[in-house]
Amino acid sequence: MAAHPHRPALLVIDMQHDMLPIMHRAEETIGVIAGLRSRARAAGVPVVTVRQEGAGPVVPELAPDKGELLVTKSTADAFLRTGLDAALRELGVTELLVTGFATENCVETTARRALSEGYDLVLVADGHTTSVRPATTDFAPPDRSIAHHNEIYRHIDFPDRGIRVRPAAQVDFAAPGEPVNRG
Repeated sequence: MAAHPHRPALLVIDMQHDMLPIMHRAEETIGVIAGLRSRARAAGVPVVTVRQEGAGPVVPELAPDKGELLVTKSTADAFLRTGLDAALRELGVTELLVTGFATENCVETTARRALSEGYDLVLVADGHTTSVRPATTDFAPPDRSIAHHNEIYRHIDFPDRGIRVRPAAQVDFAAPGEPVNRG
C-alpha cells in the first residue's frame, strides 16, 4: 500500500468571543495562533476553524477567511457529529496541528480523536490555553495544566502515529522526518 503524502492542516478550536472572560492568557494565545495561522496560509496549509455552538463568534483576529473551513460542534469532540473528518480527508490532510481552548477539554478530546481517526498530530505547545481558576479548586493552575498536557503528548504511546509537541515558532509545515513520539 502506498503511503499518503504528508499534508498538514491547522486546527483552531473554540477561540470565541464568549470564552474570552474565562480564558487564561487570551491575548497571548490569540497572538500565537494568529502568527501560526498567517504562516500556514502562506505555506498553502489549510486552516480549519472549529467553534462551539452557542459560544459566540470567533474572535476577529482568528475569524476564518472566505473559503476556509468552519466547523460548528456541540460537544468537546470536534469530530463528533460534524463533517470535520470528511472535510479533512477531502483535503488530503494527514496531520493536524492543534491549537485553541480549552486544553483539558476540547483541545484534548479533539487531539485524541484525531489520533484515533488516523491523523498524525502536532500539539502547538504555546497555542492552546485553558480557563482561569477560582482560588479554591481541585483543578491544576492554568500554566501547570497546559504544561501537563504538553508533557503527556511528548510521551503518549499511539501506534503508527507521529506525535510532536512544538512551540509555534518551531512548527515546520514540511514532512516531519523524525521519530514518532519525540517532543
